[in-house]
Amino acid sequence: MVLQQWWLILGVACIFVCISDQSFPQKRRCTFQVTPQNNNYTTAGNVSGSVQLCENTQCCVGYFIIIDGRPEVDVLACDIAEKYCPDATCRAQTRFNGRLLVCVCNTDFCNSNITWIPELEEPRPTYSYFVVFFLDKNMKAAALILTLLVLCLLLIIAAQWRRLLKKRKDNTPSLDDYSVSRLCSCQTTKTSEIDIADIELQQIVGRGYFATVWQGKYKGSIVAVKVFPVGWKHNFTAEKEVYELPLMNHAGIVQFLGSGSKPDGGSLLIVLQYAECGSLHSYLCKHTTNWMLSLKLCQSLSQGLSYLHSDVHKHDEHKPPVAHRDFSSSNVLVRADGTCVLCDFGCSTILRSCSGHCSWQSHTTNTEGHAQLGTLRYMPPEILEGSVNLSSSWCLMQGDIYALGLLLWEIWMRCTDLFGGGVAPQHLLPYESELGANATRDSLIQYVFHLDKRPSIPKHWELLPQGSVLQELLTDCWDCDADARLTAQCVVDRLVCLQSCYSS
Repeated sequence: MVLQQWWLILGVACIFVCISDQSFPQKRRCTFQVTPQNNNYTTAGNVSGSVQLCENTQCCVGYFIIIDGRPEVDVLACDIAEKYCPDATCRAQTRFNGRLLVCVCNTDFCNSNITWIPELEEPRPTYSYFVVFFLDKNMKAAALILTLLVLCLLLIIAAQWRRLLKKRKDNTPSLDDYSVSRLCSCQTTKTSEIDIADIELQQIVGRGYFATVWQGKYKGSIVAVKVFPVGWKHNFTAEKEVYELPLMNHAGIVQFLGSGSKPDGGSLLIVLQYAECGSLHSYLCKHTTNWMLSLKLCQSLSQGLSYLHSDVHKHDEHKPPVAHRDFSSSNVLVRADGTCVLCDFGCSTILRSCSGHCSWQSHTTNTEGHAQLGTLRYMPPEILEGSVNLSSSWCLMQGDIYALGLLLWEIWMRCTDLFGGGVAPQHLLPYESELGANATRDSLIQYVFHLDKRPSIPKHWELLPQGSVLQELLTDCWDCDADARLTAQCVVDRLVCLQSCYSS
């Protein structure tokens, strides 16, 4: 009896440790050291000296420029957005023909020590840039907590096994024989209804196939109001569902303020943050950019898509991956600070995974019965030609990457620093110069799929310091083989390297 009491006390103590550890999740701590052109990493968490406490991620990053055969720090910080980082140590990957090293890792201060094997050199060197005197103490504490957790788990398993044997022996039902089904973790949880009387529509700023976009006022602020006719309720519901997913509040996605409907059962409204510069398409038609502004547009665009594609778990909430499926320069907005935000999710697919089963929900179909995948000229060759299984989540997301490559091309074709004399050509949509402003599906299939052609990259870019890198990035995004294309996060990483190596 005394032994059982001791086991019970120990079990309670272990459970308390488990609960305490889960109730107060530790934020990742990363070594912090950045150059002035990379000061955007200060927004990733609170900085104290050479330590940064991450706000949005559990990943540390390190970027190192190779100078005279040795890596010199360019960026040591928390990652800006949540992403997959399986390595516990800073294992370097080379970029730009060995001129730059990149690592992403998932333990405290792991970015302070980079493991790198220079070509034709042995043994493996380890470069240390930062030492924290209390790491040993933290490792011991972590080991103690881990031991207690394992012991706690064993006690719980033993208790469950004993209870199961007792239940079988008694053969009497109990409440434990029944499970209460829980809501899917990626199910919409927000309540977004707003009082339509608080909205003042002022002027039309855009028209689409499904809706009209107005500039309006809501609670004293300028907003964008997307108005759907009642006949397009399905499209309204589909887009609203994406905006209402948990954890969708991200700098690269337009802020959703709420939705409503007219009392007479008429129009349906989605209220969004107002982007002062309009769509990326209209912005590029009116403005050229310099090298740094073009990188800012490209980075924020890629970060938004990377987050949209990410499977994010945070504070018992879950944002599943989402494939945009209508990624074009008309469906990206530009804010006054020169950053891009994604919008228009009416054709998007939420890649749900609940109770061990995956399901893909596509929202709209066109009159031909094909899946409505967005704007023709931005469709990847495999979807244009119909040679892929659209139930594949990887296929849908890699279709977005193809479109991302086209958007990067659009942005850089308006960058004056990439053209001699500082005069960039007028803005053209992808394939507009080759196939005209009204390219058909058949002409695109012939040009993009059968001939494997892409928008032309200026020949003189090969003479620019960053020209070969730009060309490689574009071709890796719009590769004819969907499996060979980059991920959105890889595009983000390459753009960061591009900024580090070729800042002007």
